[in-house]
This record gives sequence, structure tokens and C-alpha cells, in this order.
Amino acid sequence: MFLNTLKIPARALLQCVNRGVISPKHRVGLGRGPSRLYYETAKPVDPSMSGASSARTVDLRSDTVTKPGAAMRQAMAEAEVGDDVFGEDPTVNELQKMAAEVFGMEAALYVPSGTMANLIAVMVHCKERGDEMIVGDLSHLHIYEQGGSAQLAGVHSTTVTNLPDGTFDLDQLESKIRHGYPDAHYPCSRLVCVENTHNIQGGRVLPLPFLQEVKALADRYGLAVHMDGARMMNAAIAQKVAPSTILQNTHTVSVCLSKGLGAPVGTMLAGPQGFISRAVRCRKALGGGLRQVGILAAAGKLALGDMINRLEEDHRHARTFAQGGHTNTQMYTCKTHVDFLFHHIFLTTLSQPLCMCVCVALLECDPPLYEVDMAAVETNILRFRLRDASLTPTEFCALMAAVAEGEQATMGQGVRVLMFPHIGDSVRAVWHLGISLEDTQLAIQKLQFVARQHSQKRLRAQ
Repeated sequence: MFLNTLKIPARALLQCVNRGVISPKHRVGLGRGPSRLYYETAKPVDPSMSGASSARTVDLRSDTVTKPGAAMRQAMAEAEVGDDVFGEDPTVNELQKMAAEVFGMEAALYVPSGTMANLIAVMVHCKERGDEMIVGDLSHLHIYEQGGSAQLAGVHSTTVTNLPDGTFDLDQLESKIRHGYPDAHYPCSRLVCVENTHNIQGGRVLPLPFLQEVKALADRYGLAVHMDGARMMNAAIAQKVAPSTILQNTHTVSVCLSKGLGAPVGTMLAGPQGFISRAVRCRKALGGGLRQVGILAAAGKLALGDMINRLEEDHRHARTFAQGGHTNTQMYTCKTHVDFLFHHIFLTTLSQPLCMCVCVALLECDPPLYEVDMAAVETNILRFRLRDASLTPTEFCALMAAVAEGEQATMGQGVRVLMFPHIGDSVRAVWHLGISLEDTQLAIQKLQFVARQHSQKRLRAQ
């Protein structure tokens, strides 16, 4: 069942809390739990152990699992090539010109990976070893890129606290800028890095006013702003603006072609012409100077030309899945017989409404099993919490990836849905061009099947 936005008095909400319907611990979104920030690479499931040999697989681990389609493969096969280290690969040159125009930048450079592109940006902006960059504490560059800025570039990092929407407090940012250089005690602040969309925070889109304020602050102190825009195209589609509208608030950007845009390899690094000239040298030093790479660049041209607008499909499918947890046609009996849902709950006070943004997906058990903040489902990444302490995210992901006894009889077929355990006792699922609406509906059915099985298991244990 669906519920529209509800306005209920504070006393009623407190009664829900006291009865255990809403746990005070989880009232305000997913938050930061005690769990580790990191996910493990999914291990292959043995079909003989999971009953998965004939099952339908819905792979929601990441949008990096996409595969080039027939048109992209044909373009790669027919690509005109040359030696790109000599600047003679015409397809690469066309892709770089195309990317610069799309991003509203002076120039662009084709780089093998997003990690290398971000590292190159750090190396160019931070000219001396011991220079400092300021990054979000939950940013991909800080968490998932092996500390390459320190390991290979000799650049020191200081962090600001990422907020749930991927932004950070500007006063805190300003407090982290070093003002004593060249005092022998301090590094020199050179760079501020932002991430859009924000991976760990669930594909959140950075608001344009925030980016404007960050750039204004950076310009005031002579710092550069680099955007890790691995999924920046998702942000542009979500905000219904041109990529250049977002990027006018940064000095440089890296944009992955190998995620939702569907290319097999590559990231575009863009910025001023002088920046790109220095970036070419850094790319060569890191082993990223490739030869007849037009075969891959041809896929990148299709990615930037034909694949951007279809990102809205991924966003829509993610929302469908998030909402699908709300729409069980069969509600399952639990100890307290909780069979209702909350979407957005507003507290109405005597003077004004106070939005708590408590968004509960599936209150079918006591305690409820799932929770998702619908306001945070902005792009193709979905994070939801398992609110039942008896089921860990790792256990839940294993259940979703296996084909259980009786599943085929109940659902009509076995379905394996691959997801990752994630930060804050949550689960992450990512939509991409390999996931259709039918796949999404099957994933919803599997989610509901697992919920029912878990509820019945708990009842039997009582």
C-alpha cells in the first residue's frame, strides 16, 4: 500500500517510538553507523550450492559491471587509430574535443581510469611534495583510492566532514585552510576536492549553490577546486541542467565513461589548457600513455553522445525498487501485526511543521526490517538499512544472492540479486544500463520473498 505525506501530531509520533515502531536510533535517515566504510569484492556464488544454475541474475553491485552493446562494439571494431602518445590517434582527439565541449572546459584528456585521473589532478594542482588538499572524509578519493595522493604524489590530505547529502560545512572547510605558509611548520593548502554524485552517501547530487560557495571560498584563498565527477552525468540528469552548468563551479573535473555511460574503459579529465598540458606529463609518468587507444575512445564517443539521456532510466528504476518495498500486495503477519508504511513523516508543532524526514520502507515486522530515505534516492544508487539486528547486511546480501528452497515455486523462477553490504549497517544497490524494468520488478519480488522468509523464521523461533 502507498501512503501520501502524513501530518501527525508529535504525541502520536512519540507513541510510535515508545511502542518500538520507530526506533529513536534510526529516526533521521541512515546516518553513520559503527560498521566499516568499505565493501568487499563479491565472491562468485557456487551454482551447485545456491541452486542458481538456471536462475535469473540481477547484478546491482555497481554500475561498473556494464558491458558494451552491439553498436558500441561495432564502433570499437571500426575505429580509426594512431599513436596517441604522439597525439596521432584521431578517435582519441575527437573524443577529447567532444568532452571539452560537453563540459564547457578548454581541454580534456583521455585517461585509463578514474583513480588515475584524480591522482593526475592532485599532482598538477599540488605542485610541490608536501602540499595539502582538503577532501571529504567519506569521499571516494580519500577512502577508495589507496592513498595514492600521499603514496605517489607526496600530497598531504586533511578532511572535512561529509554531511548526509554529500556536502560539507563551509566554515569547517575555511578552518582547514592553512594560512601560515611558508612557515616551516605547515604544508601549503592548494586544492579542495568535491565528489558529485557522492558514492558513499548514496548517489547524492551536490546542490549548485553549495558548489558556487565552495568555488568562491577557494578563489578567495587562491585554491583550486577539483570535482571527482565519476557520476557527474547522473547529477546533470537529476538536476536537469547541462554538465557545463555544474562545472562552471570547478576548475577541473574527472568523469568516468565506464559506469552508467556504459563504455568498457576510460575517464575524461578536463580543465584549462595549461592544466591539461601538465596532465599529459603526469599521465605518462603513471604509465597511462597508451598507443592505438582509439579502439577504446570510440566507445567513449558513443558514451558521451548517446548514453547520457538514458541515465534517467536508471534513476527511475532505483526509485521504483525503493518504492516497491512499500507495495506488498500481501502483508505478512508479525508479532505486533504492523502492516502499515510511513513515507515522509512531518511533525506538526503549535507554531510550524518540523520535517524529520523519517522515511520507512517496509514496516512489516517488529522491529521493521527495512528503512529507506526516499528523499535521498536522487540518482542510480540506493542505500537502505536493515533495521532487524538479527539479520546483518552481509547475511541479507547472501540471502538475496542465493536461490532458496521453494523460491521457484513461489516466484515462478529463481532470482539472484547481487548487492553490497555498506556503511552504517546499510545495503547498497546500483542501477545501470544492464538492469531493465523487468529486472527491477524481479528484484522487488525477491526482496519481498526474503522478507517473508525471514519473518516466518523469526516466528518459528519464538
